[in-house]
Amino acid sequence: MHRRLLVVLVPLAVLLVAALGVPLSVTVAEREMQETYVDRLNDVGRFASLAETALTTGRTEALQQELARYHELYGIPVAVIGMSGTVLLGPADAYREAARAEPGLPRIVTAALSGTRPEPSGKWAPWDDSALVVAEPVGRDSEVVGAVVTISDLSKTRHRILVRWAQLAGLGLLPLIALVAVAWPVSAWVLRPVRELDAASSRISRGDLTIRADAEAGPAELRRLAESFNTMMDAVENAAQRQRAFVSDASHQLRNPLTSLRLAVESLEPHLDTAGDGRQVYDVAVDELKAMQRLLNSLQASARMESMRTASPVDLDAVLATRVDRWRALTATAGQTLTVDVPPGLRLLEPPGGLGSILDELISNALRLSDARVVEVTARIVPAGAGAGRGDASAAGGVVTIVVRDDGQGIDASERAQALRRFWRSPRHQNVAGTGLGLAICADLVGAAGGELRLEDGLPRPDGSGHGFAAVIALPAVPRAASSSDAPAPSPV
Repeated sequence: MHRRLLVVLVPLAVLLVAALGVPLSVTVAEREMQETYVDRLNDVGRFASLAETALTTGRTEALQQELARYHELYGIPVAVIGMSGTVLLGPADAYREAARAEPGLPRIVTAALSGTRPEPSGKWAPWDDSALVVAEPVGRDSEVVGAVVTISDLSKTRHRILVRWAQLAGLGLLPLIALVAVAWPVSAWVLRPVRELDAASSRISRGDLTIRADAEAGPAELRRLAESFNTMMDAVENAAQRQRAFVSDASHQLRNPLTSLRLAVESLEPHLDTAGDGRQVYDVAVDELKAMQRLLNSLQASARMESMRTASPVDLDAVLATRVDRWRALTATAGQTLTVDVPPGLRLLEPPGGLGSILDELISNALRLSDARVVEVTARIVPAGAGAGRGDASAAGGVVTIVVRDDGQGIDASERAQALRRFWRSPRHQNVAGTGLGLAICADLVGAAGGELRLEDGLPRPDGSGHGFAAVIALPAVPRAASSSDAPAPSPV
């Protein structure tokens, strides 16, 4: 999260530095160019005054030597141009060679010979390679006898400008580096409570109501937010505990009176007249008492299972090893066939209360409610990446799906959403023992582990009239530790 904050802050800082640095860089370049131009202007002014005296007196040897010496020292050709446009004094060859690269030179010379000081030629941008041409008329007004012209290579000036720009860029990087160096730990300190709140919310969504946020770190606003979050979670946890305690206490307190009532009702059986209506009323009362006892047992089991809110990794092979034999015995007693198709090595996150208890409930539903002939248990892993192979339990981020399906009566698509609600029962099963809590509790426990329980079509019915019932459990796959990756996988069930 603090990376995203830096992504916002750093570009703003770059824009601020650029807004200050670009005008300063332009000013530096203009100053360097202006200093160079003033130097050349002073030089040609001096040479123009010397040339006027030399041309008037005819003593040009000293001026010729000075112009040659100037060219030798600075590499800048200086020439005295006559009214006819020919070179009178100076290094003629160097001047002509430099003049060939300056298309604006004739205009400047013509203006100087006419007695005016022309504007300097060339572009002053540091990335342009044109020369600086400066001309000064020799003489005044109508007494102009020639012009002094210099053609200056600005490569050294441009190099100085680029060096200054590099220095300014380096100075501009210092505040950016300081910003990043300071903003990284500061943003981490500011946003750490937010990350902790996000992690706490994620764990709460998986059913862990004991998690609390750190209310001692971070800015004052986030500390107050963490304190409010912890207060809210205390209230939620207390409410959940009171609810479970009420269900557990109520079912426990009702058990003894209900047992006494059942014993009292059953003790009336010897005194009933077999020919009267008392026997029918007695049977109804006993059945209702049995149903109430089953409901109390389910409520107590629900309270116990919901009190366990921690999901933990488990090997599916280990869970099935303790259950499959009993499932086969139960299905054989009911005249049904059980098939198990589960690849070895699947490891997943076990819901609170145990995965075995949830599978027991689904198998029990198939035996009691579906009137099925075949019950099938399958498991597969759906990898997070396309490259993971089927049945590869080491694929991080995958989902293990366990399907319990049968070829029995099934549930209509319109009733599937209601079947996951507490105390709901299908009209076809009103006379079958049950409380309507099993699937709802299983769905809650699977959801507490970050998974999902959904109902789908099962196996095709033998008479071709439709499909049976299928319960699909999807739970997060857990990658195996590196130390156990080389261990042999258990044999399939």
